[in-house]
Amino acid sequence: MEKVVVALGGNALQDGDSDTTAETQLKIIERTMKCLVDLIKEGYDLIITHGNGPQVGRIVIQNEIANKVTPAMPLDVCGAMSQGMIGYHMQQTLRYELATRGIKKPVVTIITQVVVDKEDQAFKKVAKPIGPFYTKEEAKVLKKEKGYNIIEDSGRGYRRVVASPQPKRIVEIETIKTLIDNNNIVITVGGGGIPVIEEKGKIRGVEAVIDKDLASEILAEDIDADTLIILTAVEKVAINFGKPNQNELDEVTVDEMKKYVAEGHFAPGSMLPKVLAGIKFTESKPGRKTIITSLDKAKEGLEGLRGTIIVN
Repeated sequence: MEKVVVALGGNALQDGDSDTTAETQLKIIERTMKCLVDLIKEGYDLIITHGNGPQVGRIVIQNEIANKVTPAMPLDVCGAMSQGMIGYHMQQTLRYELATRGIKKPVVTIITQVVVDKEDQAFKKVAKPIGPFYTKEEAKVLKKEKGYNIIEDSGRGYRRVVASPQPKRIVEIETIKTLIDNNNIVITVGGGGIPVIEEKGKIRGVEAVIDKDLASEILAEDIDADTLIILTAVEKVAINFGKPNQNELDEVTVDEMKKYVAEGHFAPGSMLPKVLAGIKFTESKPGRKTIITSLDKAKEGLEGLRGTIIVN
């Protein structure tokens, strides 16, 4: 049975054109889980990861608005909240869809911590925007009272920025492996995992966010997956994106993809981390491959018919 890590993008959890109520999010996740059960029915052994950007952003907003009534939680705690919330919706809908099709597989969400290096250069140059937009006056108050790093964001207002360090190690990996070995569908490293650092044998959360595709790559290596499939809003990766000579990539080698990265074809906050994760996983062991495609093309992608497929 082919072991596949499925990294779900934000569009698989929330529609940017619809409202952001729990009910609406649940309906979107229901559609996503139907697509994943299609893959399970085909015989693929899935391990699921997901983003959390919009969801954790709303939790941060709720914290900020209510901070005069109850203390605001730090970012790592907000990340844990989002993992639990999204995992709850995914477990509920996935269990139902499996049962409807007569598939007996337990589903579980792991609140997952991911170790980062406290000396990572990302902590010295924080640049990842999170949470709501503020006025200049609000930004000044937050900077003074809470010590937030805040920048002006493309003329749209002021936003808090945090570090986005490289993931190093998944704390709960042995638990995850045990669950997988016992036929569980595991939902893990949500939002890239809760960033933690190690100090004198202890771990503690830090104010940062981890790219979920890079964390998914580490997971895929750790559990010896055959395939990493990164699901996003587009069917294929493109070079010269948005230009008259835009070219969508079908099957591409690791060396070719490295060349495109060096030429600057992929945006740092968008396609670049997906491509870097794909390169790293594919070259980690002979026979591994990465597929980058859209949710509705996932099945055809695994069949080699759609998407961008990175091979050795």
